[in-house]
Amino acid sequence: MNILPAQLRKSAANLRIAAAIAVLATIAAANAAHAQANDPLLKAMQDELDREKIQLVLPGMHGPYFIEYRMDDISTYEAVANYGALTREEESHQRLVRVSVRVGGYQTDSSSSRGDGVVQLGPRDNDPDALRYALWIATDDAYKNALRAYSAKQAALERFQTQRGENDFSEEKPAVHIAALAKLDLDRAEWKKRVVEASGLYATDPEVKAFADQVQYSVANLRAVAMNRYLVNTEGTVVRQGYSAYSNTISVGGQASDGMRLGRDNGSVAVTAKELDSWPAFRKRVIDDLKSLDALRRAPVVDATDYHGPVLFSGDAASDVLNRFFVPNVEAGRPDLGTTARTTGAYNASYKARVLPGFFNVVDDPLQTTFNGRGLIGAYAVDDEGVPAHPVPVVTNGTLENYLIDRDPIKDFPNSNGHGRAAAGAPAHSQSGVMIFKPTNPVPADELNKRLLAMAKEQGHDVYAVETMGGDAPRLLYRVHASDGSRELVRGAVFDELDVRSLRSEIVAAGDDPYISQSMGVVPQTTIAPSLLFDEIGVKRANEEQQKLPYYPPPTLEGR
Repeated sequence: MNILPAQLRKSAANLRIAAAIAVLATIAAANAAHAQANDPLLKAMQDELDREKIQLVLPGMHGPYFIEYRMDDISTYEAVANYGALTREEESHQRLVRVSVRVGGYQTDSSSSRGDGVVQLGPRDNDPDALRYALWIATDDAYKNALRAYSAKQAALERFQTQRGENDFSEEKPAVHIAALAKLDLDRAEWKKRVVEASGLYATDPEVKAFADQVQYSVANLRAVAMNRYLVNTEGTVVRQGYSAYSNTISVGGQASDGMRLGRDNGSVAVTAKELDSWPAFRKRVIDDLKSLDALRRAPVVDATDYHGPVLFSGDAASDVLNRFFVPNVEAGRPDLGTTARTTGAYNASYKARVLPGFFNVVDDPLQTTFNGRGLIGAYAVDDEGVPAHPVPVVTNGTLENYLIDRDPIKDFPNSNGHGRAAAGAPAHSQSGVMIFKPTNPVPADELNKRLLAMAKEQGHDVYAVETMGGDAPRLLYRVHASDGSRELVRGAVFDELDVRSLRSEIVAAGDDPYISQSMGVVPQTTIAPSLLFDEIGVKRANEEQQKLPYYPPPTLEGR
């Protein structure tokens, strides 16, 4: 007798939830319409798009089936100091208008794998007439280009006996997303003071002044960007969203006595200026870099005999390796006409195959805005093609389950999963947002070091641990002595046989120490990865010609 009332109560609750969702959706739509009506730029873009949809067709020619307007509003600030003096300070504001016109249909259209569209400089003020004029000129050029490209593509397709089964462009539901405008927010005077002092610490701080004459360059930098992106298309999508990103860096370098060039480069990257290094933390970073630069100068060159064996990568170094060998290969790219590959890159034939150890899961989640209290610059709500973002399980138990997809479909992936991302003024391509590597059985850092030493003793020789990378090569590489586990810094090494195969077969353990790697690049991206223990990696001496040392010492440091 009590079951029916409970079911009724549950049904009533579900109705209330549905009604609440409907109300919220109505409010969101109303807010979006209000914001659009009150944003003269967004309104101008929509008005011109509505006009072009009606008028844009040449007699006897194909009319466009899709038009997209995107405007990138970019504000930047940069302060650079060398040797304790400000050498550059720049602030800029620019607007770029990009117009994409597609002729044909979703199945086959005028697009190419290298991107399409026309870019114009947009008005820096909010004059809607000037913006519409720029859009008109760009749309006319883009339409004519699309007609030529469509004819050329039809001719090219006739040369191939077998056609690809995927559409040229995925049809997506329209999205409406209006967010607050991003803006630069930092104390310029304070940061100028910091970069000036940081770049001169080699000559002023008692801890490092003793080897100041060995420093050949010392550069500190503060960089900030605020990007606001406006997007409308003929499917009904209306998006206005933005992001800000900030970085402070230090770069110091010199030469060893044998002429080998050495350097230390690092810093912090954050969503807000307040999340960057504090001055005490930045100062400590610079001092530590100068000390490690001096240690590198005095360190022995790695053994000439090639090494094959265990190598432990810190989270910092591991993120660099994964960003080089893993991340680009899951960012799907449409192959050129006439090819049968699923996608471009090393993982083009790896769908449903193992690409990492079975104890690894990987997800790209642009909706994750923070991790361990830090803001993530790779996060976004809607991608740059107007497709809402959502978490994508890329790897499950070591097996590649999904690629990151934009609106260029590939085999088995007919629709975007919200990863079409674009640099300012550039076409969108599939790129990661917040890539998180999650070991299912993480190992504490102390235990990883114990395992590394145990492997050294078992194999009867010294092993290696890398703390940081410099491009493709280890920057801070330590020889771990099998006898007692002590570490010795070495220089002049490169890795051999470090590739996608080693990611799949040679990782034997992962740490419980996720490291947040953030890149401001042309598109902001975040990678979160733990330290990794490889069973067998090649380490060998770099084959580089050493440079001559300066013929005479640096000038005397007076007044410092």
